Amino acid sequence: MCRLLCIALLVSSALPVSGAVVLRRVGSTVSVEIDGAPFTTFYFGPETPKPCLFPLRAAGGTVVTRGIPLEQIPGETTTDQHQRPAWLGFGLVNGFDFWQNEFSYHNSKAGKVVSTRIALLPNGFRGVFHWLSPDGQAMLQETRTMTFAGNQTLRTIDVDITLQALAETTFGDTKDGAFGIRLAEPLTEKNGGVITSSEGTRGMKETWGKRAAWVDYSGEINGEKLGVALFSHPKSFHHPARWHVRDYGLLAVNPFGEQAFDKSLPDGAYTLAKGKSLRLRYQIVIHGALDSQTLGSLYEAFAALP
Repeated sequence: MCRLLCIALLVSSALPVSGAVVLRRVGSTVSVEIDGAPFTTFYFGPETPKPCLFPLRAAGGTVVTRGIPLEQIPGETTTDQHQRPAWLGFGLVNGFDFWQNEFSYHNSKAGKVVSTRIALLPNGFRGVFHWLSPDGQAMLQETRTMTFAGNQTLRTIDVDITLQALAETTFGDTKDGAFGIRLAEPLTEKNGGVITSSEGTRGMKETWGKRAAWVDYSGEINGEKLGVALFSHPKSFHHPARWHVRDYGLLAVNPFGEQAFDKSLPDGAYTLAKGKSLRLRYQIVIHGALDSQTLGSLYEAFAALP
């Protein structure tokens, strides 16, 4: 009991933590500092097709996400530029693409997510966004709260998203979704990183397309043991969701894909009636060397949040 309580105090952004969180809005960005050190920046301006965080840093300052398309970091791949460092998107929303929607792609089916309001909170922010079809029609209203926390060894981001249908909206059955992180090159499985899940799977082949409460992606950067875990809250839509996790560094939780991951399943398309909403709740945990048991305890602390 004491061990679990201590972990909860360390990692839950709903409980006291040692790090002081400071947010600053400059134009269409919100920067986040913890204990005076930069952690991440949220980009939501008209120059981005979907809001994203870049970069994500570990407690010691090491960047754990890929920079493309916001910054070219030496040695990085430049493929899949739509896989921004940390973002929400989906490949089939009323037939439109909010996943592969970089402006440079000139994708005629691409939608975009635009900001309508951003309000800073004591340890985070709340934003309202509209998901627009290619002709500018608003299909979804997204209300997103992101809460940041940290201490000497961990950094966490609690993500609470409500998607409300402004018109009847169908989420198609595709692997391309939904809340994703693109990891720094040294952490990828191709470069020696290790993928594990709450279900005991190991590696991309065992984990891709399977249901799990959490997935962790860990490795080394310049000799420093680091990892990024993504947790799905029990109250999140379609929990436990399936995972779109790849050996090249993609870590994404997908609550809509079914047949796209397993051809034996029926089509998993989901229609949200006008005025109805669904809720997505995730937590990002950036950590040092941790075993699966400790990750499981961290998850229990998050899952216990109301």
